[in-house]
Amino acid sequence: MVPPNPAVVAEAATGLVETIQIAFVGTVLGFVFALPFSALAMRNMFSHTLTTVVRAFFGFVRTIPVLFWAVVFVIAVGLGPLAGTLAIAVYTFGYLSKIYYEAFEAVDPEVLDAIRVTKAPRLLIVRHAIIPESMNTIISQLLFMFEYNIRSSTVLGFVGAGGIGLLMISYIESLQYSSLTTALLLTLVTVVAIDLLSGYLRKQFIPAFLQKPK
Repeated sequence: MVPPNPAVVAEAATGLVETIQIAFVGTVLGFVFALPFSALAMRNMFSHTLTTVVRAFFGFVRTIPVLFWAVVFVIAVGLGPLAGTLAIAVYTFGYLSKIYYEAFEAVDPEVLDAIRVTKAPRLLIVRHAIIPESMNTIISQLLFMFEYNIRSSTVLGFVGAGGIGLLMISYIESLQYSSLTTALLLTLVTVVAIDLLSGYLRKQFIPAFLQKPK
């Protein structure tokens, strides 16, 4: 293995910070849109036609790999972290939307029936009954997604979508393998640290059966 080059630690750290920013902002954006839109896919709340269309849309978004979305946004908005952030946001939206509407539909029917008796609007039912009852899943899957997106964001630079991956490409092209080793080691340490932190936080909220994104 090529020894690391300590002279590029600051440069690699800057790229790594950008990667974390891409993952964080993209995850938050995807979550903000996924939470309300996932309610539209609930068959125990909305019409079969609406939920079928919404679920089909979620499925389409979710089945496209994040790297493909990154290429699409690089073409649309140009090279850089904005393309990576948008790619992460869209993929996060597709993944979380499915998880959330499944969790919403699993809410105890007695809870929903008790609120329906009051003739409350659907929006209030979602806000005051469904979301609170699903909070464990909402928080745990959001943490899972951020952890997953950190790893995904490290490779988005290979298609020009910003982050430390873009720096790694430049090291490879200029044959700076010792600098590449430094970037890889920093990335590994950061990913492991975030995984450990995420694992600790998940234990505070998550049922053991929840799965990580694939």
